[in-house]
Order: sequence, then structure tokens, then C-alpha cells
Amino acid sequence: MIPTPRDPFANDHQRRVLLRAAISLSLAGIVGRVAAADSALRPTPANALGPFYPPQKPADSDADLTRVEGHAQRAAGTILYVAGRVTDTKGKPLGNAEIELWQANAFGRYLHPADGDASGPLDPNFQGYGRLRADADGHYRIKTIKPPPYSGRTPHIHFNVASGGTVLTTQLFFEGEPLNERDFLYRYLGRDDRRASTGRPADRTPAMEPDALAVTWDIVLKSA
Repeated sequence: MIPTPRDPFANDHQRRVLLRAAISLSLAGIVGRVAAADSALRPTPANALGPFYPPQKPADSDADLTRVEGHAQRAAGTILYVAGRVTDTKGKPLGNAEIELWQANAFGRYLHPADGDASGPLDPNFQGYGRLRADADGHYRIKTIKPPPYSGRTPHIHFNVASGGTVLTTQLFFEGEPLNERDFLYRYLGRDDRRASTGRPADRTPAMEPDALAVTWDIVLKSA
């Protein structure tokens, strides 16, 4: 199982203080942004855990964050499909890799006790957190909503990914977002690491909703 990250912010209810503290701590711990010389693929860079990793997971925590079991309505916002593959730096698929993700809802609020009403309303139809395993060939697919920008952050989704002895905490950014260059966690990354952290538009399938967005993003883990 993915180790539960330590959440040092559970008793602080000021969103801006939380965000600034999380970013300051995280920048000191971001490592491994340069691939080994003999690697075919660049590892996905580590990034901030952030202050809003959920201390308690929702009962419904599958790979479809747009629906909560027992609720008739889907989450507010534009549906987003994220799909890709988890591999090592040699391109070997990491079958059954464990994936966690968490993000703000369509109003910019996290499902976290320290994120209050000032951030926006809660959406009872949005999970806010999901977990899944990649298939035997390393493929994964997630259905969620496109996260909005908030408090100086560009749209992003948080991820924990684990395979074997390797655990990666990172963030997914989106190609073409106008606020990317103003988000200092994004700007802190070098050019190649930005590319490795950025999902790119993909073709929708006929089964997707007419207004849905699709993004492809491969996750590359270093060897343990």
C-alpha cells in the first residue's frame, strides 16, 4: 500500500498559511529531477504534497471522481478523462502500480477539514480523492473534473504513485493553461521537468460525454 503522507497542517485552518507553508517545505524536499545518463525516459519529477492530502478517505474512492455512490447527480464542472501508462525509465510497464489522486472541486475547494468556506462551497457529488491500480501493462484511466485555478495556483491534480520500493508524490499540470507560468511550483521546475509533469490533450472517444475533455499523461518512476 502507498504509505500515508504525514500531514503537518491538520490543525491550521488558514488556507493561505497552509499553502505557503506547504510550498516552502516542499521546495526543500524536491529531488531527483535529473534523469540518469543511461535512462531512455525522464522520470516524472517530485512535487509538493500540498496541505490538503485527505486525512480521512471517502468511503467511495474509486477511479471515477465525478460520481459518489448513492448520489443521483454527478459532480459540478467539466468532465476530464486522464489516461496514460506507468513505466520505469527504461519504458518497462509497471503493472499494478498503485495510484492515488486528490484535487480541488469545480469551485476550488478541497475535501479537507482545513479548507474552509472562503475557498468555495463543498460539492457533495464530488469524491475529491480516488485510488486505483494500473493494469498489468501499466495503463491507467481516471474520470474526474477539470480543476480550476485558485489562490495563485494554476489548475493541477495531486498524485501519489507507488510500485515496488518506489513512491512518487507529484502534480499533474495541463498544457496551454495561461496561469502555468505564474504558478511558482510549476516555474520552479526546469523545462524538461515541466514537460514531464504536463498532460496533453487527447482525442475523445465516442463513449465520452460531448463536452468532456481528455488528457494523456505517462508517469515514469525511477528504480528503487
